[in-house]
Amino acid sequence: MRYRGREVTGEEVVFIREFIAQNSGDSRWMLSRKLCQVWNWRQPNGALRDMVCRGLMLQLSRAGHIELPPTRMKILNPLVHRQKPPRVEIDQTPIEGELSDLGPIEFSQTRRTDAEALFNSLIEEHHYLGYCQPVGEHLKYLVFAQGRPIACLVWSSAPRHIGSRDRFIGWTKPLREKNLSLIACNTRFLILPWVKVSCLASHILGKMAQRLSGDWERFYRHPLYYLETFVDRDRFHGTCYRAANWVHVGKTTGRGKNDQTGRANRSLKDVLGFPLSRDFRNRLCGGQP
Repeated sequence: MRYRGREVTGEEVVFIREFIAQNSGDSRWMLSRKLCQVWNWRQPNGALRDMVCRGLMLQLSRAGHIELPPTRMKILNPLVHRQKPPRVEIDQTPIEGELSDLGPIEFSQTRRTDAEALFNSLIEEHHYLGYCQPVGEHLKYLVFAQGRPIACLVWSSAPRHIGSRDRFIGWTKPLREKNLSLIACNTRFLILPWVKVSCLASHILGKMAQRLSGDWERFYRHPLYYLETFVDRDRFHGTCYRAANWVHVGKTTGRGKNDQTGRANRSLKDVLGFPLSRDFRNRLCGGQP
């Protein structure tokens, strides 16, 4: 069987069964961590993939291949009942004019910093989708001009399967599963509503493309070679992305990742991409044609 990009052989199933017997006093949590250490199954940043390993063992258990110890503690998912970010008051005096009037623009990565509460508050209050905790690898940015925040961006792990994107890159399913982490998705982009400066959004996107891969590598120990985003066709035209040289590669099917009907059940979105290197296809395909 295959689980989250890992092939699991019959020999490994036997090994897991024996491993559980040898560590019969351990909880499921401890078993998954120990098994990750034995397999050296780690994320690119070196952290154990113990949550993925627990999912694998649970799937094997449900299929009748192994028998797990009883659940000792039910851990509630904090994301299910997460409270909305509290409001943070800031100066909302209008900022208007030309791009050159702003002076130098500064970017601050706010994840796991004291400024993260401000970032979350601004997205919750002023973005039409509100704040949603990103899943997987992600970074959050506040953009400042003259000491004041003017924009917010979230970059997250890319969705598992987007047909138009995969065809544009030239991905087969195994290549996509292997290299998906080398793509980041822009899931939120907000110019604060009191900021009215022409060409600001495309300028920010251009600056972000220059620094994001380096920041990602420092945080997660691997680079990025491609950026993507999805533009709701009923609301926007993606003008700022196109002005920043992002490429339209197709559209979504409107079905979502867990669709079982084959019919659209949500709005269609344009799929836009931005390669971060000339040889991005070669890097994302591992040198394979």
